[in-house]
Amino acid sequence: MIPRLTRHMVTDALSRQAAVGLIGPRQIGKTTLAHEIADSRPSIYLDLESKTDRDKLTDPELFLKNYEKTLVILDEPEKCS
Repeated sequence: MIPRLTRHMVTDALSRQAAVGLIGPRQIGKTTLAHEIADSRPSIYLDLESKTDRDKLTDPELFLKNYEKTLVILDEPEKCS
């Protein structure tokens, strides 16, 4: 695995705020970075290209209430529109 300078920046940001967005061009490692960070804490991964995962968010408030103390990764959120 390639060491990522941004990993420290993201974990630091997560300690200060509830949401952090990873944006950038395709294929640069955003999802890989999110999975690396998730490996070190309770987390759930939702791939919003998957209808099954999108359906879980039909009522996002109800679904996410079960994960208030959990890192929630929403991958490909632009696919929801």
